[in-house]
Amino acid sequence: MAWKTLDDMDLDGKVVLTRVDINVPVEDGKVTDDTRILRILPTVRDILAAGGKPVLLAHFGRPKGQRVPEMSLSVVQPALEAALSSPVKFAEDCIGGPAKKAVAALQSGEVLLLENTRFHEGETKNDGLFAASLAALGNIYCNDAFSAAHRAHASTEALAHLLPSCAGRLMQAELSALEAALGDPERPLVAVVGGAKVSTKLGLLGNLVGKVNQLIIGGGMANTFLAAQGIDVGKSLAEHDMADTARDILAKAEDEGCEIILPSDVVVAREFAAGAANETVAADACPSDAMILDAGPDTVARISEVFDAANTLIWNGPLGAFEIEPFDAATNAAAKKAAELSAAGELVSVAGGGDTVAALNKADAAKDFTYISTAGGAFLEWMEGKVLPGVAALSD
Repeated sequence: MAWKTLDDMDLDGKVVLTRVDINVPVEDGKVTDDTRILRILPTVRDILAAGGKPVLLAHFGRPKGQRVPEMSLSVVQPALEAALSSPVKFAEDCIGGPAKKAVAALQSGEVLLLENTRFHEGETKNDGLFAASLAALGNIYCNDAFSAAHRAHASTEALAHLLPSCAGRLMQAELSALEAALGDPERPLVAVVGGAKVSTKLGLLGNLVGKVNQLIIGGGMANTFLAAQGIDVGKSLAEHDMADTARDILAKAEDEGCEIILPSDVVVAREFAAGAANETVAADACPSDAMILDAGPDTVARISEVFDAANTLIWNGPLGAFEIEPFDAATNAAAKKAAELSAAGELVSVAGGGDTVAALNKADAAKDFTYISTAGGAFLEWMEGKVLPGVAALSD
């Protein structure tokens, strides 16, 4: 690996500027989901254990270079303290006098959180002077924010060039998992790509057909591919204007020796509502007044066969309208199958993306996947084969 980790750095007595992603949901002044906070704990604790002083850099919301009180990171401070079971100091700015004073007062064993980096327009502009102001506060830079690594911002990219730099534990875990899944995977390699629209995942599909052995397409995207083959999908969600693109992807897959698996049977209904009357029909037999809302049992059985033969699985997106029953059945069944194989050590499974994590949690399958990425856009861009600025900066 071209990037260093915390194990490669002498942290004793050093101020470690640690870029984290704690852009968590907040309601009525309280954090409602602390998942991202919990994921940074190994990095913070390892820095402390090595005698370092963690100074946390983070963004919160999109204040667009303005000081917006409702987007102050002070709202996250209590949740951080609860997760760490210790006090967390807070500085009212991330550069200048308040930041310098807070860093100078930091004692061994203490953690400091600096105010929202995006209160300064130099952050999103990847401004060198702003990055230099950040760098002046510390001795070492640690990036633990993979989910922000697709942004070339001052605290994710420029800063890495100004100090000895390394990846934090979460960044290290993300990169290791993704390298195992796409960089040098054990084959057969299978990808599941679902979701509503082909148009939002064009780069992803184009990259994957050249890398995976089998590509399972589900959700509304599958309807677009069925329609592109001349199949009537009734009132289903489908991008009919993407038909040529879908056919191009199918042709590329054939050239690359990648098998694309589309639903062979589907669950249809006349309304999108919980418990709606529904029936299972062949994929080419959707009634003109109905819509496809899930893959059927024969499709699930085929997916299970593919998983049984696979060694590596990448998953992004649900197979159907998983938010409401009974149209979560295919996603649940396939997720549980992947989880069982992963738990048995027979499959390396890596999943990521907002809807994906929600769907796997709903199926009670996430805990047995080999790795679940906390990143959305960064995970997708990595899968698309794009260079992530925050990762590339660590490799320099």
